[in-house]
Amino acid sequence: MRAVIAEDSVLLREGVAGVLRAADIEVVGCCQTADDLLRMVKSDSPDVAIVDIRLPPTHQDEGLRAALEIRARHASVGVLVLSQYLELGLALKLFADRAGGAGYLLKDRISDIPEFIGAVRRIAEGGSAIDPIIVSTLVSKRRDDDLLGVLTPREHEVLVLMAEGRSNQGIADRLVITLRAVEKYVSRIFGKLGLPSAGSDSRRVLAVLLYLRT
Repeated sequence: MRAVIAEDSVLLREGVAGVLRAADIEVVGCCQTADDLLRMVKSDSPDVAIVDIRLPPTHQDEGLRAALEIRARHASVGVLVLSQYLELGLALKLFADRAGGAGYLLKDRISDIPEFIGAVRRIAEGGSAIDPIIVSTLVSKRRDDDLLGVLTPREHEVLVLMAEGRSNQGIADRLVITLRAVEKYVSRIFGKLGLPSAGSDSRRVLAVLLYLRT
């Protein structure tokens, strides 16, 4: 697996690169600007690009705009966006067209290296990864309208983990329940929310996100 990193903080950039290399992920390029990132993606054909939302020169949304361009022009390249802040509008832009091959994580909340590496691999393979606090915030907005009242507490837990991008087996491991039980919860959730059961985890996550953001 090959990765490129766009991050203007040299310590964070080298730290992420070191973590990836320790997990046998080849880092084929590191940079600090969106323009350099786009050039690396075009020339080095990585499996995944790890991008800070705010890059020079203005430190506004250069990284996100580069991520969206990668999504549009290089569909086979997964994109993991890192942010210092919770920016729901920017996060949803990343998943506007499709959820597969994308992720949005908050830097300060990355505390488990194996989980981070798992997210990188999942995104490179066409899956997704969404910071739990983003999912919880979206769910809370819907709860204000009492639109999730049809779900049981356990179904709500499964929904949140689903929206984070976890597979059924990943949900089973996190909740310490059987895979069959998770499959039943997922089926009930889709039924109660009026969402069709999709053929892949990424399409499933997209359906959940679209529901949560409306």
